[in-house]
Amino acid sequence: MSKIMVRIGGMVAILGLALAVGVPARADDASAALYKSKCQGCHGPDGAGQTAAGKAMKSGDFHDAEVQKMSDADLTSLIGMGKGKMPGYAKTMKPEEIKGLVAYVRELGKK
Repeated sequence: MSKIMVRIGGMVAILGLALAVGVPARADDASAALYKSKCQGCHGPDGAGQTAAGKAMKSGDFHDAEVQKMSDADLTSLIGMGKGKMPGYAKTMKPEEIKGLVAYVRELGKK
């Protein structure tokens, strides 16, 4: 394979990732269900992190200005890679599922 083809392939992959992360998503029912099954135990139904597990793990509050100031790319990375005691989901979730969770976190933070 020529170097040009490799470069074009790399650029297409980067463009695809940029589009997946760069376009604001809207949370849907699937995102809400995924949040409920993977995140709600610690972050709570309202995203405030006031569950027993959330308090013990010092889970972030999605209403906090620091969380809401994070870019979608930063939130995507956080969900994918995890932080502290929070597991990363990059290996078990599809990129569009993580994108949906980012949108859901945004919605919870506004309530």
